[in-house]
Amino acid sequence: MDEKKRTEISELGEFKLIDRLTANFKPIQATSVRMAGDDAAVIDTGNQYTLVSTDLLLEGIDFDLVYTPLRHLGYKAVVAGCSDIYAMNGTPRQLLLGLGVSAKFSVEHLEEFYAGVQLACQTYGVDLAGGDTTASVNGLTISITTVGSVDKEKIVYRSGAHVNDLICITGDLGAAYMGLHLLEREKRAYAGSDSPQPQFQGHEYILGRQLKPESPRSVLEALDHAGIVPTAMIDLTDGLASDLLHICKQSQCGARIYLDRIPIARQTYDMAEELHIDPVTAALNGGNDYELLFTVPISRQEELFKLGEGIEVIGHITEERTGVALTTPDGDDIAITAPGWK
Repeated sequence: MDEKKRTEISELGEFKLIDRLTANFKPIQATSVRMAGDDAAVIDTGNQYTLVSTDLLLEGIDFDLVYTPLRHLGYKAVVAGCSDIYAMNGTPRQLLLGLGVSAKFSVEHLEEFYAGVQLACQTYGVDLAGGDTTASVNGLTISITTVGSVDKEKIVYRSGAHVNDLICITGDLGAAYMGLHLLEREKRAYAGSDSPQPQFQGHEYILGRQLKPESPRSVLEALDHAGIVPTAMIDLTDGLASDLLHICKQSQCGARIYLDRIPIARQTYDMAEELHIDPVTAALNGGNDYELLFTVPISRQEELFKLGEGIEVIGHITEERTGVALTTPDGDDIAITAPGWK
């Protein structure tokens, strides 16, 4: 290739790279309703839409086996796939699992990984329908393809937010990020030790959020029971700032979120203080939370509040010209431009 025309991938980042590579792909099949650009592809299969998503996890990039149990990793891989389907307001049904395995793994190692996969499949009602296994030169590669379904009138894209819609999230943010920092700190502290004794007591919550996350499907069930269909939704894997920007870009709108309404768990605060990290930065940019960010018409506010715990209203949608900003308790607006996890 002509090096004079070389563009480094880092210049674009993940999402601009995807946009550039897929810009010339137009649907050929009439059943292809939505292609790249959302949490899952949407295929018209008659009375319902079929949803298909794929996730690729690489050792050394997405996980570190020094501190990640294989059983937890198998569970987390399934949750990652299910999260994409939930973000479209759908229900995951089947998954395909592909593995690239190096010689350092034994059959017993893989059995441990699959035990975690099986537990997650049972928890979320998903069938392991097939997959592929091949040799890898180095480490472990995991590919998860998840298939789900959704009623046509209930599907939710990133592009449906309207001015004055409430911005909501499930759960709390930043815990997985701080759990990762704790694991990395203990890894460095005990590097080369024959009998490491990491200091994890009192940090069980943030470790769980990093190593064995859960998808908030109960919230979607509560919304469905109340007859509330979000106008836009995305799963929070790249950080609140980045994922909110995705919704605003796709919906051609602005947003205001309020600093004092962002839910951050006590252990997240404590770990951030110990490591001299701003907990709000962790919540905005940390990623890997596997919560849901969604918008709801303000007319459904009272019904939303009646649903109880599990949903936090953190702001509202504005006109596109106003931009996307974080409002401080003093009333100052700080523009949100942070890229989040890359």
